Amino acid sequence: MKAFHEVRSYDSDFMVWHSNYKNIGFLAHWHKEIELIYVRSGSCRLSITDVNFTAHAGDLAVCESGQIHYSDSHHMDNSLDFIIFDTSILGGLFENPHFVHPLVTKEELAHYGLSERLAALIDIVSEELEQKKPYYQEIVISSLQTFWFLLKRSHPRAETNSVPDNRRTRMLADFQSLLSYIDDHYADNISLEYAAADMNFSTGYFSKIFKKLMGINFVTYLNLVRVEHAAYELRNTEQKFTEIALNCGFNNIRTFNRVFKEITGCTPSEFLQIPDPDIYKRTYYNRRSEEREFVKHDSLTLVKNF
Repeated sequence: MKAFHEVRSYDSDFMVWHSNYKNIGFLAHWHKEIELIYVRSGSCRLSITDVNFTAHAGDLAVCESGQIHYSDSHHMDNSLDFIIFDTSILGGLFENPHFVHPLVTKEELAHYGLSERLAALIDIVSEELEQKKPYYQEIVISSLQTFWFLLKRSHPRAETNSVPDNRRTRMLADFQSLLSYIDDHYADNISLEYAAADMNFSTGYFSKIFKKLMGINFVTYLNLVRVEHAAYELRNTEQKFTEIALNCGFNNIRTFNRVFKEITGCTPSEFLQIPDPDIYKRTYYNRRSEEREFVKHDSLTLVKNF
């Protein structure tokens, strides 16, 4: 449940990663790598730097370096292929202007002559990373580079001579810094007022922008980060519940128990009894998605009495 600045673990120092997931959604996060999300079947709802859209079977979503993105798709049936790779794979050209829109539809891929190339790319990356035969890195790199630059050639990009929106760029960079700060300091008393002041926003405007970018309100997001760390400590340490609660930013055990249950659907004690808990499927995010209320109708119900 990575909901922040995601630091990915690779099998080696070769920073390319592939996996396939079924019926998955994920919380808002960002990373320096480029992420390709191919919808093998079904549909998924995505947001990439406040551009919201639904991708269907055969579509490709492109999340470029540093872009905040999430998927509110738990209630949707889908099979998604993810290819994530470090920008160094592309050499010095990855900073070309971003695409105008992160969605490349099935019809557009066919028009660009890239449908079969994309299918082949997924097969090559998956097979080469698994088998690791001689020169597998070179084969993966050349395949990624070829597909990426053909896509850059075809899919509309921002005008190279357009004036950059420096205010927006700075704002997104500030949000990245804030998410990284929360990841490192989740145990501290990080209030809505503190976060808004850090961004030089009023609390009302900050809340509105945060919700638009992240899909959930600030306090819910902070609690999700804290509960993720608490769940890890419950499973991997011998600490008492009170110690874990304080270590993860909760003022008392009563608040910890209440928030933990609201987010995961079970108490900390019940969580420890689950043989193989899948935290991805036991979250507030998941349950609100199933209610089809997640993005537009999220509220402060969870935290209004804290």
